[in-house]
Amino acid sequence: MTTDSPTHGLSTLCIHAGTHLDQTTGGACSPIFTSTAYAFPNPAKQNIYPRYFNTPNQQVINRKLAALEKGEAALVFGSGMAAISTLLLAHLKPGDHAIFQNDLYGGSMRLISSELPRLGVQLSWGANVAEFAAALRPETRLIYVESPSNPLLHCIDLAELAALGKRHGVLTVIDNTFATPINQNPIPLGIDAVIHSATKYLNGHSDVNAGVVVASAEIVSRVTESAVNFGGMLDAHACSQLERGLKTLALRVQRHNENAEALARFLASHPAVSKVNYPGLPEHPDHAIAARQMRGFGGMLSFELRQPERLDRLLSRLRIVMPALSLGGVESLICVPSRSTHRTMTPAERQRAGISDGLLRVSVGIEDVADLLADFSEALAVE
Repeated sequence: MTTDSPTHGLSTLCIHAGTHLDQTTGGACSPIFTSTAYAFPNPAKQNIYPRYFNTPNQQVINRKLAALEKGEAALVFGSGMAAISTLLLAHLKPGDHAIFQNDLYGGSMRLISSELPRLGVQLSWGANVAEFAAALRPETRLIYVESPSNPLLHCIDLAELAALGKRHGVLTVIDNTFATPINQNPIPLGIDAVIHSATKYLNGHSDVNAGVVVASAEIVSRVTESAVNFGGMLDAHACSQLERGLKTLALRVQRHNENAEALARFLASHPAVSKVNYPGLPEHPDHAIAARQMRGFGGMLSFELRQPERLDRLLSRLRIVMPALSLGGVESLICVPSRSTHRTMTPAERQRAGISDGLLRVSVGIEDVADLLADFSEALAVE
């Protein structure tokens, strides 16, 4: 029987939580409800409509993600950026102040840097909880982080951040995309709201765009009020694909973790590599934080070459790892953030964030790890 019980393990929740049991056929999978009109079950309940984010397939995802992230409620969106922008706009107004981590996904940085000031929101930036605390003002309403961050894999002490937010009445928000709910649950640590680009690990097959907000019922209700106006909902077919992807999330993430750690150790010992950013390495500056709050260190890493001019040669010599945007799929991908995910940032913004022109970001897939190591070994070889 389908259950959302918090006592069940993550793999069980991935498979069973939220499933819409079809009483007519007894089907094991949630049916796809393509209808945009539903008969009212009673005069008091007249709000089932796709743009209201409450159709059956949307509710399946909402229940499953709330269970996985250990939140009271969740809301699925048509993209990660729809989730981020709706949450921010639901909680910030002209004259408010918000604090953001220095290194974030480039799309988030663009939204924050261009849209929020235009709406009269004041911004501050920081690298850790101490800097966030120093940036607080009476009008501060929100602190927003990624942990691990994109693309430098910095980790924020989430319990410390949550305590800071609660002391000052400031909403704390984390983009948990890199970690996934399999490796990290910020809400039990005290964080108020969790965001995912479900396009990435949650779906896991590079064929769906989606996003999600998980938080208390009160916060999700507030976000929903704005979401209904903005219209960034996910359609039934995409919800069904996302539900299918979520069923194997725990299994996939375990392999992502194993492969990424093996590749990180390989790169860290390679003479052609000058630096590796992966929180699972003991030498990572935030390793102790990550070890405290994560069950696994994730499938993402970034690194730099000792000779940055050999970057394009490396990319051209890879045969299994694909030079491409996005992340979190079963296939391994590599990109240069300064040319792709963070290209819209100014050079000064990238420098402030610590993103060099020679930085390479790898989304480590679930291929045989020996094949991945051989691919990088051959691509890094000096002729």
